Formats: sequence, structure tokens, C-alpha cells
Amino acid sequence: MTATLSGNNQSSLRRLWPFGTWLALFYPTWLCIVFFGGWWHAVRTHWPIAVAMAAGSYFAGSTPMGGGSVGFPVLVLLFGLPASLGRDFGLAVQSIGMVSASIFILSARRPIDWHLLRPALFGAAIGTPLGVALVAPFAPDLWVKLLFAVIWASFGLMHFIKLRTLVAAKGLAEPWHGLDRPLGLWIGLIGGVVAALTGVGIDMIIYAVLVLMYRADLKIAIPTSVILMAFTSVIGIGSNVLLSHVNPGWYAVSPEVFYNWLAAAPVVALGAPLGAIVVERLPRSPTLILVSVLCVAQFVWTVVEEHVGGWALAVAVTAVLVTNLVFHAMYRSGQHRPLDRIPVVSAGQETAIAETD
Repeated sequence: MTATLSGNNQSSLRRLWPFGTWLALFYPTWLCIVFFGGWWHAVRTHWPIAVAMAAGSYFAGSTPMGGGSVGFPVLVLLFGLPASLGRDFGLAVQSIGMVSASIFILSARRPIDWHLLRPALFGAAIGTPLGVALVAPFAPDLWVKLLFAVIWASFGLMHFIKLRTLVAAKGLAEPWHGLDRPLGLWIGLIGGVVAALTGVGIDMIIYAVLVLMYRADLKIAIPTSVILMAFTSVIGIGSNVLLSHVNPGWYAVSPEVFYNWLAAAPVVALGAPLGAIVVERLPRSPTLILVSVLCVAQFVWTVVEEHVGGWALAVAVTAVLVTNLVFHAMYRSGQHRPLDRIPVVSAGQETAIAETD
């Protein structure tokens, strides 16, 4: 028995070679950029964001919250920087942290809902650049902040209301034939535009669909959302940088994005995968409750910090309530479908879940 367990552990470690290769490439590259580019001063002076992203990257890997969910309020609300900078930093830092977590998830062969993820990736490849080019430059700074606050406050309230149902789901529900592809495509298109505005959001959308409509296990919904957010972040920051060279007047990316990225990148490259490891071992309810409290708290923080009142506050509160009504409708739709499930085996065992349509 001991020999079998030892063999399984060795097999699991061998499977992680892509993740080890990624880290072996990333850290020397980062050191070369900092050393030969003379950026040590920027790394030292931007240490606060590195500290903040130590927590942000953990949540990025262990919850459907991208690292930008911490980076955005820290830079925008705490440091008083523009919302566009918080968005660009979120996309940039997630392009390291959540990509790192995704490589670990795929290397460890964690179960993923590919039926929904594949079309969502395709939709994000279209929606994100369109959002970056046609929507983000014209969005008022305050409304971007409020959109961010509304998304995560809605997410937090949804967990408070549906927590017992969410943590009770086990395994992956069977594909919803005829709906998976169009639904995934719309998730990618709409979520891509949201991410282009705030740097996050598409991960929450696919997560909500999986746990409310499909009743998927959190240990499937979270890794699926991480991979989608990683892909969207790379597309988003790539589109921003490309357009900033084409038309700097409309699509400028602040140098502060790069400085903060330099400071935070080595932290998130390990922090997000750590979150992906921990989510397999810790009880689900305490983590979700903590995340939900933070989500609602940042809404209050935004309202107070930005002195939001009158009709703007009314619109924001109404948006939170309407979003939760949509969540409830999704939940009700999930009650009227078959719940035959594919079992999820424990970590370290071979699994092939939802790999084919």
C-alpha cells in the first residue's frame, strides 16, 4: 500500500514538469529584465503592491476572483490612481499569476468543464479586443469603478444566499446539449467586454453559470474560471499594449502599470498556484464567506471613497439587486434539468472528465 502511494506521488510530481518549466523560464527572464533594464529602483519603490498581491494571487488561484480583484481597489481606491491603470495592471498581473495557476491546474490534470470553457475561450478572443478598442476608452472613470464594485458585490451576495447549495454540489453535471456552445460563446463575448473595462469579471460569469445552472462542484468551477480569466488577461493586456503603439492618444498604457507589474509578478507567479493547491484541501464555506465579505466591503468602500450619492448610488444598488435576480433565475433554470453527474476522483488519481463533447 505504501509503495502504491509513493508511486502515485512520484507520478503526480512527474506530471507537473510543464509547471516547473514555466517557473524555470519565468524567474530568470524577470531577473534579466530587472537587472539589465535597471529597474531595481522601480521594484523597491512599488513594494506595497507586491504585498497586496501576495493575498490577491492566493485568492486568484483558490476562488473565482482574479488577482485584479485585489489589485484594482488597492491601486484605484487606496492609492488614488485612475481606473484605467487599475484595469491594465489587473490584466497584466493576471497574465502571470493566473497563467501560472492555469499551467499548474492543467499539469495536475484537475477536472475542467471543457464543454463550456471551449466556446467561452473563443468568445473571449473576440469580445476582449472589441471591448478594449471600442468600449473601454469611452467609459467614464467613475462608472468603471462602480461597474467593478457592482460585479463583486453581486457575487458576494449570491454566495451569502446560495452558499449551502453551492458547497453541497459534487461532481460535474452532464453537458447541457444544445446550450453549452451558445452559452459559452456569450459568456466569452460579454465577459470579455467586462474584463476590458475592469480587468476582471469573465471568471465570475462562467463560475456563476457553472454553479447555479449546471450545479457543478466548486473544485471544477473554480479551475475552469481561472483558465478563462488567464486567457482573457493575456488577450486584454496584449490588445492594450498593441493599441497603445497604434494610437497612444486613445489607448495609452501608463508606465506605472509596468512598474507595479515588475514588483508583483514574482509574487503572483507562485501565489496563484498556491491558491489552486490549497482550494483542494481547505473547507469551502469559510473561504467563500471571507471572499463574499470582501466583495461587499469593496462596494461600500467605493461608494464612500468616491462620494457616490443620489441617482448614481441608486443605479449602483439597483444593478446589484438586478444582477442577483438574474443569478436567481439561473439557479431556478438549473432546477429543471437532469443532474446525472460524472464523478470527480481524488487528487493524484488519473481522471478524464469532460474532455470530449
